[in-house]
Amino acid sequence: MPTGTSRYALSFTTGALLVQEAMVASPLYLRERDWAKVRQDIEDDNLLQSRTRSSGFRRAREVAQRLSVLSDSEIELLVEATATERGYLMWAAACRRYDLIGEFAEEVLRERFLVLAPTLGYDEFDSFIRTKALWHEEIAELKDSTMRKLRATVFRMLVEAGLLSEDGHIVPAIFTARLAAVLANDVRYFPTGDVA
Repeated sequence: MPTGTSRYALSFTTGALLVQEAMVASPLYLRERDWAKVRQDIEDDNLLQSRTRSSGFRRAREVAQRLSVLSDSEIELLVEATATERGYLMWAAACRRYDLIGEFAEEVLRERFLVLAPTLGYDEFDSFIRTKALWHEEIAELKDSTMRKLRATVFRMLVEAGLLSEDGHIVPAIFTARLAAVLANDVRYFPTGDVA
């Protein structure tokens, strides 16, 4: 294994896109402008209505980490966005927060769309993971059950974001003008031919 390659964060199996959680956290952030305070408020008041304290802690941490990679203008849009815009913004957040997801989106999802391959399935993800395992020890050492959970979560995110149909067909992203303006050059994570 090559050394010196940064490790992938793989803690994205808590929830999927976390759109509902983001709708709780985003307005708090716009008021507080402090993710640690937002996370604390969510945990203290069980704002995500978690059944256990530990799951509430995990979900609060995860949504704060994902939203913290969005700009203030993206978070402002998230609060007033349509369901489609929210899905796209939360997909962008997941791609930015987790390099593995972002690279899969760029190298596989977007590339398949651009070469007119209509579908995306588990085989493409598995092939992508095998390639990454050559350079990333943490990927090579994954248990099969963990890899299946990561794969299932990524595909659930894609469906929730409206970028993949339930039967595996790639759905082109269609940006509103305001979404295109805040995402600027960050459309590389989406199946679209339009690059700002």
